[in-house]
Amino acid sequence: MAPKLLFLHFFTFVLFIFWKLKMADIIFIVFHTFLIFFNLFGWIFKTLRKVNLVVLLITGASWFILGIFYGIGFCPLTEWHWNILHKLGQYNLPDSYITYLIQRFTGYCPDSKLVDILTITLYFVALAISIYLNFFRKKKEMSPITDLKKSSSFPQ
Repeated sequence: MAPKLLFLHFFTFVLFIFWKLKMADIIFIVFHTFLIFFNLFGWIFKTLRKVNLVVLLITGASWFILGIFYGIGFCPLTEWHWNILHKLGQYNLPDSYITYLIQRFTGYCPDSKLVDILTITLYFVALAISIYLNFFRKKKEMSPITDLKKSSSFPQ
């Protein structure tokens, strides 16, 4: 094979690998962000409440059980995404995926301790709401949003 043709094949192969890594990066951003929002707000939708509780419990197991071995707050999705970003040449990534999302989309570098506190607080709030709605709420009651409207002091 001529050197020019060999270089062209190599360049095409490198572009293909780079394209696959960029696509994987985008897929991780979309899926992981969706999962975060589902953890926080999935309890709102009555048909998804059980799934939301299961996903919240899996997230907690990852953070606190796998976290014993890999560090508290460990998330396999973050680990896999970091591996892809390393292959794309991105290093010095933050410990928190939420911090990473804020940095990536705004350029702002928030205080990592504040992000961790907010993350864990919102996780436990979502978990408490999900447990309440799945186990302690009467089946015929209205949605949480309707309950808020009814209990407010505003005239109907």
